[in-house]
Amino acid sequence: MFLEVKNLCKKYGEKEVLKDINFSLEEGNILCILGPSGCGKTSILNSIGGFIKNDSGQIILNGEDISSLNPEDRNISTVFQSYGLFSNKNVLENVAYGLKFRNVKKQDRIKQSMEMLKIVGLEGYEKRKIHELSGGQRQRVALARSLVISPRLILLDEPFSNLDKNLRITMRNEIKKLVKYFKMTTILVTHDQEDAFTMADRVILMNEGKIIQNSTVTELYNSPNSEFSLSFIGNSNKLDNDNFIRPEKIKIVDYETEEPAEILSKQFRGAFIEYQLKLKKNDEMMLKVVELNTGKEKNIGEDVFIEYKLQKLSI
Repeated sequence: MFLEVKNLCKKYGEKEVLKDINFSLEEGNILCILGPSGCGKTSILNSIGGFIKNDSGQIILNGEDISSLNPEDRNISTVFQSYGLFSNKNVLENVAYGLKFRNVKKQDRIKQSMEMLKIVGLEGYEKRKIHELSGGQRQRVALARSLVISPRLILLDEPFSNLDKNLRITMRNEIKKLVKYFKMTTILVTHDQEDAFTMADRVILMNEGKIIQNSTVTELYNSPNSEFSLSFIGNSNKLDNDNFIRPEKIKIVDYETEEPAEILSKQFRGAFIEYQLKLKKNDEMMLKVVELNTGKEKNIGEDVFIEYKLQKLSI
């Protein structure tokens, strides 16, 4: 296994921010560490990068225990949330910065950096100052600076949080394409499940310093292993302690079934329409239903029939 994190623990005073963290990652894969603010995901990233010292545990990268190494000796690149670019340097100087400390000759630094700028779509921007760039362009510069030194591992800390929705979508696709092109092993930290769904080969879902679920994105959505996984990922209708239904799994049908219901409300979502239903057999049972917008909307107060199949938590 390319990366192994074993029994990682970290305390700040009495607060335990990492509680016996264990996971592994295959070379060339993208892992997303997902969870709410304060769950410990950034602490894991900082531990792997060498920016904090853990109380116990091991970090093994490509067979080498790097737990005690300084950040600069780990051959790991980190793209911080703020990008960490030098405002007094132009784009080319920012990208070439790391090569300088690897004793690469100036002419070769320029050549490699120019090639990397072309790959990330910033050819012709090499003389620009950082303040002259858009948010997406700054992110590309930060990524180019990380990739040009050929690290063994790239760490991305909330890389899309400073971008608007449309640019966020574009940059997700571009970064995934780049890291796959370079076959670069990558760990992405985010609180946004759309980042995970779009980019990750595997997802670690965290809460309160612990790993709640470690799985593919498909398994995380279709087979949540806990109440927390179910509530954090997507929307769901919780029926009892073990059973749930995703809103898109409920079908409003045009024939009679054993589940009559009444439409209490609806919300237009563009490509989808979201309905709130009340079951006729149980006035206290409300169900959220999501249907594709086919141009034939149901009306509030309308009686309908539904079909669904219960799903169980994979505890």
